[in-house]
Amino acid sequence: MSKIIVFASPVFLLLVALEYWWSLKRPGRVGYRLNDTLANLSLGMVSQLWGVLTKLVLVGVYAVVQSRLSLVSSPDFWSSGFGFLVALVLYDFCYYWQHRLGHTVSLMWAGHVVHHQSQTFNLGTALRQPSTTFLVAWMFYLPMALAGVPPLVFGLVAMVDLLYQFWVHTEYVGKLGWYDRWFCSPSNHRVHHAVNDGYVDKNYGGILIVWDRLFGSFKEEDDAVPCVYGTRGQLDSWDPLWANADVYATLLKTSWHAPRWADKLLVWLKPPGWQPRGMPVHLQKPPFSLGQMRQFDPPLKPGLMWFYGLNFLLLLVAVLAFLWFADQMAQGQAVLCVLAVTAGMWALGAGLQKRLSPWMVLAVQSAALATASAALEHYQIHTIFKPLVIIFVIIYVTNKCRIRQGNNLDRLVNYFLIISLIFSGIGDVLLMLPGNFFIPGLVAFLAAHLLYIAVFKTSLSPVQTTGSQWFANRTALAATLLAAVVMYTLVYPGLHDPVLKVAVGLYAIVIALMAAQAVGRAHLLQTPQARWVALGACFFMLSDSLLAINRFVSPIAQSALWILSTYYVAQLLIVHNLVAAPAGRAGAARADAG
Repeated sequence: MSKIIVFASPVFLLLVALEYWWSLKRPGRVGYRLNDTLANLSLGMVSQLWGVLTKLVLVGVYAVVQSRLSLVSSPDFWSSGFGFLVALVLYDFCYYWQHRLGHTVSLMWAGHVVHHQSQTFNLGTALRQPSTTFLVAWMFYLPMALAGVPPLVFGLVAMVDLLYQFWVHTEYVGKLGWYDRWFCSPSNHRVHHAVNDGYVDKNYGGILIVWDRLFGSFKEEDDAVPCVYGTRGQLDSWDPLWANADVYATLLKTSWHAPRWADKLLVWLKPPGWQPRGMPVHLQKPPFSLGQMRQFDPPLKPGLMWFYGLNFLLLLVAVLAFLWFADQMAQGQAVLCVLAVTAGMWALGAGLQKRLSPWMVLAVQSAALATASAALEHYQIHTIFKPLVIIFVIIYVTNKCRIRQGNNLDRLVNYFLIISLIFSGIGDVLLMLPGNFFIPGLVAFLAAHLLYIAVFKTSLSPVQTTGSQWFANRTALAATLLAAVVMYTLVYPGLHDPVLKVAVGLYAIVIALMAAQAVGRAHLLQTPQARWVALGACFFMLSDSLLAINRFVSPIAQSALWILSTYYVAQLLIVHNLVAAPAGRAGAARADAG
């Protein structure tokens, strides 16, 4: 099935491009926006990626039920043309009920909402697909399994039903007369995606609209009432991971704060937007008003549009290559590839929102590639992308130094940071080289961590002076030093070289002091950025502990994955949040708070 998507994707993209070209000839209509389109396509790609890992839930359960519990066994019938048509109609009927409950049960809406979050309606929107509906979707198709529909036929009719729905996502096809009365059409589906009071929660049919007419959920499009697209609880994000998690997070928060135990459960089963009585005032939602709908569209310069467009095309190639070879991969290999490309998609979304600069987007994507390639033992790829991570991060910090009109303290922090990153890059290269370069690499990282301590100290402006600026949180200092002693005790038997014993001991102390200084800084600043920096420093301790255990105590399964992922999380958290909140700004914020 994955290969079908590979063949279909160029056709879908060509049709999207043709509709975009057509929209340019229709001034006054918001046909396409680059950021919205890239977000839609990214969500479709993430859905296909994770679908490779989750398809066994739907298809596997279906196959078990069909083989063991089917009430009718007639494979010849289902393989005939008429049988295939019957299976398609039966699937569409089951899909209608899955789709309808996907709008009227909050737990199911939390998965399906992804498809409705776009505020434009075009062929690109059709490709915006969720990644979590597999959790409950399988149960709606069990009647087909009980009827004896073979898994292969089930998979084919599911694909036909899904592919049909692509073309109905357009504003450029008007009403189609008799066709609208029988089939899901662009006019009928525009109503389905609208949030207007008269339109919301209507027209659920996938291929046939007669189900809606039979069960009272049909609404005809009114030319006098233009459709307003999106969701009533706006997402306001291009992040594909948050798009899938947003409503789940809201339901968890509502359930947690619901005063009655029955309501904590009902939150998940009631229609979207239902609120228990007695909720805290700050969590109560105001009644929906169409006038409150606003378009989410952070502006991007043309150069950045080109950059993110090309970045997306590279990610698309990676996704299609994965889908082509997915059936030949072991499960562990597939998981690593999915995680790496998903991280790349997340970075793209963060860049489109300006949460990350282009250089940090490239750093995150390179870190994902470096980690996955090492875990998959593709060392030629690894040796390219591991140095690139630090190079992109250094360019990011240097660029911030160039464009920022900061004070002398900000510049000093950034200079220290750049030098520490250079030492980290040297350490990265030394540890990759063949031969015994472990101690030189350790020395390079030791210098980097000493500089990080200086960075954390220097980034505290005089406004933050509350007693000592060194290791302000004594509890954190004691905890990190204790962790260093425990770790050194654990690895000591494996340190046969006297020089190595001294080097590792010094390294353990320095990284403990670095983490303690970061936590103390967060204790003084009380800002989210400082807390993220402290968390990054703790990830450094975790990464180095894993490295030491793997090298000197006992090999860790998938060691490259765990060591590199925690290392890159540490570097990126520290750098991004240090540069995002320079010393002068942090000092001013502290002064205002005081």
